[in-house]
Parts: sequence; structure tokens; C-alpha cells
Amino acid sequence: MQLSFSPIGTIHSPFKQKFAIPRQPGLVKEAQGLLELLPPYDHPDTLAGIEDFSHLWIIFVFHQTMNKGWSNQVRPPRLGGNRKKGVFATRSTFRPNPAGLSVVEFMGLIKEKNKLYLKLGGIDLLDGTPVIDIKPYLPYSDSIPDATAGFANKMPDTSMQVEFTKQAEDFCFSIREQYPQIKPFIISLLKQDPRPAYKKQKKTVQEYAMSLYNFNIRWTTENNICSVFSISPD
Repeated sequence: MQLSFSPIGTIHSPFKQKFAIPRQPGLVKEAQGLLELLPPYDHPDTLAGIEDFSHLWIIFVFHQTMNKGWSNQVRPPRLGGNRKKGVFATRSTFRPNPAGLSVVEFMGLIKEKNKLYLKLGGIDLLDGTPVIDIKPYLPYSDSIPDATAGFANKMPDTSMQVEFTKQAEDFCFSIREQYPQIKPFIISLLKQDPRPAYKKQKKTVQEYAMSLYNFNIRWTTENNICSVFSISPD
């Protein structure tokens, strides 16, 4: 049986590259984005009643990795990238069908220039991600307090310390009106320690960069400290 799906919408996200995106939804509350509905799904009737739900399931496509194939087993970052698990026992992006699932906070509807958007919070979605469905989150059935989660049974470690140089502090201050949450956003992202697993074993100073909104964020990591030393327009 041949199946095909058409996107119902597109994600507008501060994350312009895969690196540094939170590895699960909800881990970084400051990560907010928009889901733009595409015609013919952008009619208000398709969303009637959605305002009664605080959270939504977003079903999407891993569009940046969908052409890279898949494997029976993958190396989850939570296991240091050294141990393999079956692809269906992980949330790897390299899947037979490149579908992803995220639960996000629903923060309201925006109508602008004949376009219809859903404002979302706690996202882990790359800019430009195609969305193929939206479903309401139901706490009585979707939340299972005594569920177990194997190798990912605990929240990720967020003990990383984050510091800002004066240049980085000053830049955050200069854009505070348009991006009031930029500093706590960066802190929350870096506390997740986005480095590849093999890099975390190294004791030398390491330099990294990420694109966030329209800015290039650069920092160094040494031991358990991130130092943001540069923020500049991309």
C-alpha cells in the first residue's frame, strides 16, 4: 500500500539549524514558535474549539534528515553515543518513515495578513519543519504517571553553568525590546549541553556556535562551564 501525506502547515522557529535544538519538547520553555497553516487548512473552522486545550500534539516530518536513510540500530545521545538501541526503541530522526511527534504548549491564535498561525511554546522543532497533523493533548489518557522510560527515565542533566561576557550581555540588553527572553533562552539551551557525546569527554576548551533567530551565538565550554563570548547578527 502506497501512502502519501500533504503538509497542513509549516513551523517558524528560532532554531535555524539542528545543533542545539532541545532533544525533547518542553525542556526549554522559552523556545517559542509559530505554526503557519497552509491552504486549504488555514480556515478558522479547522481550529474551532482548539482554544479549550492548553497543549497539542504536533506530528511532523524530519525534513532535513529524511534523505539520509535509516538503520536497524542507532546510538542515542543519552547513552553517550557508544551503545546501540533498536531504532523503534529510540526517538532518532533516522527512521523508516521520517515522522516526529512533539507535545507543545498552545499559546493562542494569530491572524495576520490573511494568514493563520498557532503560537506554540516549549518547541523542539527546526525552522521550516513540515507539519502533517495537529491533535489535542488529553491529560487523562496521554499522561501516565507510573510509566517507565528505559534508558531515558530521568530528565537530562542541566548542571552546566552559563556565563556571559560583557559584549554578550550588552548585545542582549540592546535587543531586549524585541527579544526580551533572549538571555534566559540561551541559558536554558546551553544548560542542556548540546555538545556531541564524544566531545563531552574532552577536557580542553571547546568552541561552538549556533544560529538562533537571526543571530549567531558563540561560546566556549570547559569542564562544566559555558561562556557566551559573542552574539552578533547572522
